Amino acid sequence: MALTYVAGTVFRSGRRRRPMSVRFLVDTGAVYTVLPESVWRGLGLKGDRVAEFTLADGTAIRRDVSECRIQVEGRSATSPVVLGGPTDAPLLGAVTLETLGLMVNPLTRELLPMRLLLFGMTDTPFFVGARTVLAARSYPSVQVCAGCHARDAPVFRNTAE
Repeated sequence: MALTYVAGTVFRSGRRRRPMSVRFLVDTGAVYTVLPESVWRGLGLKGDRVAEFTLADGTAIRRDVSECRIQVEGRSATSPVVLGGPTDAPLLGAVTLETLGLMVNPLTRELLPMRLLLFGMTDTPFFVGARTVLAARSYPSVQVCAGCHARDAPVFRNTAE
């Protein structure tokens, strides 16, 4: 399995600190992006909260979490970041990738723009593809009516008042 690295820039929003260049290992298994201590200290970041993380070997660690602006592939967004230790590698995690609208092609391991979908809730029935059935389970006010339209595709009705 090949590793994917990408060049990025990190900076602290609203502060006059210099942006820092970082070579990230793209890690879709990591939820948050990790910044080594030298990077986050250089940006003047401070932890907003503490979170517990499980390492690949099962060890649980606690780390401070902050946020900063990250630019990759010409896209920029604010994202949560783990304030790593002095020997931690810079990792680009799944939350940052999604916030930037990027995904990893599993065959070529290159970063590509994501197809961003936006669904709204209405009082009238609306037709959606089969993949959205699972997403609808997150909304208790949505009622699924299978077989209401051609090809037994689901129709969702908003039952919220």
